[in-house]
Amino acid sequence: MSTSVTRRTVLTGGAGAAIGLALPGSAAQAGGHHPSSVRFTLDARTLDGGEQVTSVTLDTSRLGPIDAAGLTPGTFSVHAKATSPIPIAPGDLIFSEYDLDRTVTAARLDRHGNIVLKLSYAEGQLGGGTLGYIVSRGRNVRLNLVYTIRQNTPLIRRHGPPVTITHFVQGRLSNPEVDAFSHHVSGSGLKYRLYSPDHSPRQGRRPLILWLHGGGEGASLPDGYYDNETTLRANRGALGFATPEAQRIFSGAYVVAPQSTSYWMEDGPRFAPLIREIVQDLVRRERVDPDRIHVAGCSNGGYMSLEMTVAYPDLFAASVPVCGVVEPLSGEGPPLISDAELASIHTPTWLVTSRDDDTVPPETNTIHAHNLIPGSLITLYDHVVWNGYQFPGHWSWIYVARNDPSLNGTHIWQWMARRRR
Repeated sequence: MSTSVTRRTVLTGGAGAAIGLALPGSAAQAGGHHPSSVRFTLDARTLDGGEQVTSVTLDTSRLGPIDAAGLTPGTFSVHAKATSPIPIAPGDLIFSEYDLDRTVTAARLDRHGNIVLKLSYAEGQLGGGTLGYIVSRGRNVRLNLVYTIRQNTPLIRRHGPPVTITHFVQGRLSNPEVDAFSHHVSGSGLKYRLYSPDHSPRQGRRPLILWLHGGGEGASLPDGYYDNETTLRANRGALGFATPEAQRIFSGAYVVAPQSTSYWMEDGPRFAPLIREIVQDLVRRERVDPDRIHVAGCSNGGYMSLEMTVAYPDLFAASVPVCGVVEPLSGEGPPLISDAELASIHTPTWLVTSRDDDTVPPETNTIHAHNLIPGSLITLYDHVVWNGYQFPGHWSWIYVARNDPSLNGTHIWQWMARRRR
């Protein structure tokens, strides 16, 4: 079980120059062009299937006004190489490493005078992702990205001679949605990310949404890997609740996303008080309304959402377990959450899954839980399809991240927002 980005094999293609190299200096000098060095930023978006680098922004504003009419997709070439930050043993598999040319679809100037190179990207498209999935560890890791940019034709400036950039320096990975979450560590050492809503002096306490990630987004402590960010890059689960639409529906809400040091369902009863500690600390030091704390999670985190409402029956106003695990996936051993525990849950609960989920069987998990949790709601999809693209059946969290589930005309975010403890 994993909430990984689509598993991919290593790709190669094209012959990118080493980073920092462009047109030979001798050619630039011979053409009378002014040599220059420019930094660039990797611009990323978290799609439903995982984060991808969608454009590159060159810091060219200091070169003087550039003639936008002279920019074409062929003005620059972009090569990308992505490798694991963790050593991979012989015979081990990592999906999504790549070494290839990125297709530039457009070149334009932004309002600051910087050149933006738009790159080809789409759900399921190979070669633009920022995460890799290591099979032996069952983990997503943020890949080491090395982008090489080559200038093919001189830049025409409105004033002064044409210019050729002779050196490119890679800067940060920028994803505004991810960057809006601040980094924190609890007193017990559990890392988490926090989105804080805009505050008005006249507004009171706000709701808190606790998002619990799936199996692929935990730490890999034997490797010293505890990044506290893959949960925001692998899917839109937490990010969805920080969008302007969600913030409007919840009238401004905090969103907190802790990261497991292993798997929630390996040791749920031990993790439960560590998660509650984070929630209680936020209630103390932020403007959190203790009567409007909601819990949601997918897959491994769907299990943990149920575990939290069993362990703390009076803590949450609503619970949204998505394709959550109740029975051991091996089919052997006792249930992770017993029938008696499911029947004891009185937190308002809305469960979501897809019938074609072949990772967490719906009948013995989500549907079984719905039959036992008093008054619970359930949304069953046939497939996971968004914007015409069909995802694996396990990825039903995509619908929750898009506020799609609805019953009797009420969508799931509105239902959550109306709940009070």
